[in-house]
Parts: sequence; C-alpha cells; structure tokens
Amino acid sequence: MNEEYLNVPLIKNGDKNRFELITGDYTTFIEFKERSKKIWLIHTEAPEELKGKGTATAIVEKTLAYLEEHGYRMVPLCPFVGAYLKRHPEWNRIVDVID
Repeated sequence: MNEEYLNVPLIKNGDKNRFELITGDYTTFIEFKERSKKIWLIHTEAPEELKGKGTATAIVEKTLAYLEEHGYRMVPLCPFVGAYLKRHPEWNRIVDVID
C-alpha cells in the first residue's frame, strides 16, 4: 500500500453497504452485502482522478484486514478483489465458499 494511504481510515458505511476510503474530495469504495459474519465483496470503484494511484489496492488491503480483525468470512465477487487475492494468496484464509 502506498504510504500516503496508511493513515487514511477505512469507513464501514452500513447505510450504503460499502467500505469507503476518503482522500481529499474523492471516495474509493467497495460495495458489499453482509449476512451474519459473512461478507460478499461485490464491486470496487475508484474515482477517475485517483485511478493508477493505488487507492483501490489500499481499500482492498484495509478491507481484508478489517474483515479478519472482526472475524468475518469473505466471498470475493469483485474481479479486482479476486485479482488481488491471486497476487496475495495468504488472504485466502478468510475466503468462504460462494453460495
């Protein structure tokens, strides 16, 4: 993760069903669906102004850490999250089966 995002807090916005990373005037987010201690990560989106600057990777890393810290299992439906997991298979420890 780029150093500039290390101290940017991850927000779990339950009203919008998404994790958010706010940098300046922009919000990068991952949409999710949650049931009990299982979360489906559906879609990751970064504003055009931040594409290529590492915000999408930062939010994935922060989200996975949050899920592990809070005892969640995760179903990666989002292609970006899936690609991240292929590069970082150590996170498969929190992956659940798709149902």
